[in-house]
Amino acid sequence: MKSTFPFFLIIVLPVFIFSQNKKINRQAVVQRHTIVLTKADTLSSLSVGNGGFAFTTDVTGLQTFPDEYAKGIPLGTQSEWGWHSFPNTEGYHIEESLKEYDVHGRKIPYAVQFSNPERNKLAINYLRQNPHRLQLGNLGFDLRKKDGSLATISDIKDIHQTLDMWTGELKSHFTIEGEAVNVSTFCHQKQDIISVKVESELLKRGQIKVHLRFPYPTDAFLDEGNNWKNEDNHFSKITLLQDNWAYIEHVIDTTFHFFSLKWGKNKANVVEKEKHYFVLTPSVLSNVFELNVLFAPTCNAGSIPTVSSTSFERNKKGNAKLWRKFWQSGGAVDFLETTDPRAFEIERRVILSQYLTKIQCTGSMPPQETGLTYNSWYGKPHLEMHWWHGVHFAQWGRVELMERSLGWYKKVEQEAFAIAKRQGYDGIRWQKMTDPDGREAPSSVGAFLIWQQPHFIYFAEQTYQAHPNLETLKKYQDLVFKTADFMASYAYFDSKTGRYMLGTGLIPAQESHRPEITFNPTYELVYWYWALSTAQKWHERLNQNHNKKYDDVLSKLSKLPVADGVYLATENATDSYTNEKFLIDHPSVFGAFGMLPATSLLDTATMHRTFDKILKLWHWEHTWGWDFPMTAMTATRLGLPEQAVDALL
Repeated sequence: MKSTFPFFLIIVLPVFIFSQNKKINRQAVVQRHTIVLTKADTLSSLSVGNGGFAFTTDVTGLQTFPDEYAKGIPLGTQSEWGWHSFPNTEGYHIEESLKEYDVHGRKIPYAVQFSNPERNKLAINYLRQNPHRLQLGNLGFDLRKKDGSLATISDIKDIHQTLDMWTGELKSHFTIEGEAVNVSTFCHQKQDIISVKVESELLKRGQIKVHLRFPYPTDAFLDEGNNWKNEDNHFSKITLLQDNWAYIEHVIDTTFHFFSLKWGKNKANVVEKEKHYFVLTPSVLSNVFELNVLFAPTCNAGSIPTVSSTSFERNKKGNAKLWRKFWQSGGAVDFLETTDPRAFEIERRVILSQYLTKIQCTGSMPPQETGLTYNSWYGKPHLEMHWWHGVHFAQWGRVELMERSLGWYKKVEQEAFAIAKRQGYDGIRWQKMTDPDGREAPSSVGAFLIWQQPHFIYFAEQTYQAHPNLETLKKYQDLVFKTADFMASYAYFDSKTGRYMLGTGLIPAQESHRPEITFNPTYELVYWYWALSTAQKWHERLNQNHNKKYDDVLSKLSKLPVADGVYLATENATDSYTNEKFLIDHPSVFGAFGMLPATSLLDTATMHRTFDKILKLWHWEHTWGWDFPMTAMTATRLGLPEQAVDALL
């Protein structure tokens, strides 16, 4: 998958071993990278969140100008629970996407994309698009000028916005016609609540109001969250209104969402300005207004916060306390005394990446590639990318944040089992493009990928390294062994050569290969070897005998493909370094050493020569976000720190 998510922090992990005894002032490190904006920049939207819910803002501290930001980084409000499906009136099902491929004389069905017949095309499109993650709602200001007209983004002057990642607080200062407005915004760390405090004389003049607006979902691959059309296709209403609170319900087909608005002591009024557009008007008696908005999937009593739990000051203190706890946990790096002029930028990316992954990737399921900001791939997670989203938490000593999403694999086990059974394999074959319930989305690339398969063993092993006890082994052993069972049965034994092969019928992490002819990709071979070896270690730790099938595959697994002293992308791709389509795709050979522990399958000298060749030949301006940290990690393991830093920057 072509992610651009900023996982630059991964590369600094080896720095831990060079740390000095001098204690790091963690607050100083984080706060010297406080984000400061002095103009409206649609590519610099700022987000607050709690890991399973995130809220992205413009320079006003809320989502006042969603249409202006739509083509930059959209102003999204997303959660891991907020999903919707258009009604499946035609009864489409996954079997309509299946196409058989001949793999070593056996017909194997894959859920792929094809255009004929028309019924199947429509089914495939529906299954890819549904369910899709929702933009829950747009919380913004209605800002009025003296003449009563709505202020535009060009009317917002004297901008000074800061995001203090140490406390998780976003402060926004701006003026309208010379009048100052100051806004404080943050996200509750245990509930999906956005807290806002506004200070301005414009409140007394009735020139500042707050709106909550609901867009309608689209079937677009990228949903910018500002579809104000189709207003008759969904339903919203005020269900309760009192002096300092209001409840609003939003219904889309069978999806029900509930919003609780609570404000301070001053009275306010909420009205439905137009369909799906609700305006809160604060009392004109004060120049301060505090508001807390809960986003929830249902309106049962347990979802409604009490008055005390939604006081602005209490939420602010609780938010800051939990952010301090996060930053004071696990590892830290301080490059302040480093004389290299690149050090500050590397440190900045380390801090920003930790903040972003904390607010976007620490929920109870694998996140989508663009986190909880806006939809890519209809908001669905892609399991091969979960490694990038999650492994670093364990490496930084925050394994519990990675573990939050591992329970999801048990939840969707039966879906993964069904894929393996349908294809005639043992164990469980993990999905690629999926949804909260683990259903497989048809994909002409994703259906053939296999590098997501060993990830669960990697996650489990990371957890065991942090907590090497019987409890950890018992917690994850079932899925570790079922994952390995598939891997062992997936490897094809070629009786002519006496070796096990991966493929054909696969696409490697470098996605520009044809599944019909591709076999033995370097990265996947190493990952198979490492994962099956690790599964055997789990048998040993549990005082169990080795799995004989695993041992057989390990002893006869194909060697890594080499030509002219360097590793090939796949054994059949003898043109790995001359075919232009490969040179603009992921240099996934690096994954065999940068992402994985050393194994006996790989020769370091050969990888060094491979690294030099790829560095020279690759079209780096056309590659993808995670290619650069993967390159940097490979360089680090090869003892090439200069190339590692260059790769990041």
